[in-house]
Amino acid sequence: MAFPNVSDIVATTIQSRTRKIADNVTKNNALYMRLDQRGNRKPFSGGNVIYQELSFAQNANGGWYSGYDLLPVAASDVISAAEFNIKQLACPVTMSGLEQIQNAGKEQMIDLLEGRITVAEATMANLMAEGIYADGTTYGGKSLTGLSAAMPALAPASQTTAYGGIVGSTWTFWTSKYTLTAAQTAANIQGFMNTMWASLVRGTDRPDLIVQDNVAWGVYMASLQAQQRFTSPEVGNLGFPSLKFMDADVVLDGGIGGFNTANTTLFLNTKYIFLRPHSARDMVALDPNKRYAVNQDAEVSILAWAGNLTCSGRQFQGRLVGA
Repeated sequence: MAFPNVSDIVATTIQSRTRKIADNVTKNNALYMRLDQRGNRKPFSGGNVIYQELSFAQNANGGWYSGYDLLPVAASDVISAAEFNIKQLACPVTMSGLEQIQNAGKEQMIDLLEGRITVAEATMANLMAEGIYADGTTYGGKSLTGLSAAMPALAPASQTTAYGGIVGSTWTFWTSKYTLTAAQTAANIQGFMNTMWASLVRGTDRPDLIVQDNVAWGVYMASLQAQQRFTSPEVGNLGFPSLKFMDADVVLDGGIGGFNTANTTLFLNTKYIFLRPHSARDMVALDPNKRYAVNQDAEVSILAWAGNLTCSGRQFQGRLVGA
């Protein structure tokens, strides 16, 4: 006979896998992994938008003085916040009544569930990986406000669309760098990368993660001598092919099903990039109770995530595109 507590198996199996699902999503993308390592995965607990605090100016009271000079103590408004909408992602796992009775015995039911949950994990990971490069307008405006919004293929003066509620062309501190080069070759790509790198350095602030698609990766690889191909075990051990440029990890987000834009190199300073999941919707079962279709012999459990990708330092991010 069929195992009687099928609904309990569905619920408990999914709940026991949610941490693994979250881990798989992180390890599916080099940026998510870096944010996790930095501690920049910061859940929020409520509100209708996500606020990402940022500093937009120096303290005007700072300055040189001598002897009994009066020191300015006026209020200095230097902190603001970008606002990001909450985006939602879900993947239902279903079991029909026929499948429940056909899979007699607890072990058979769990095997079937494991297979479907594995597919759900991969689906969630791929959708998150795709969303990281999105501009927030795909899927009817429901996808992540990803890197194409934070660092569009536009010159700073042309960044007129608000990002985080702030218009970059109005506030120059809130623009990313963009360069469209001539055709990139093994002879010139490092020169282009040097120029972009230098434009993003401020003191000790500099890019720590560089992401390339298949084309840019191949050209950069061709520009290196065999003895110069230094890899980073920290990144490479998690499955990402990794090189170095200056002291930044250079990773490939291409291969089969990569989502990075063609012929594109992204220079990321992950100190200023954050993954902000909701504390109650971070790759979890949406409802641990039983969910039955009203007019079908079926049961559904839903894996859910809510939050967004945010940025507090847009000027430290750069996009390099080859013609």
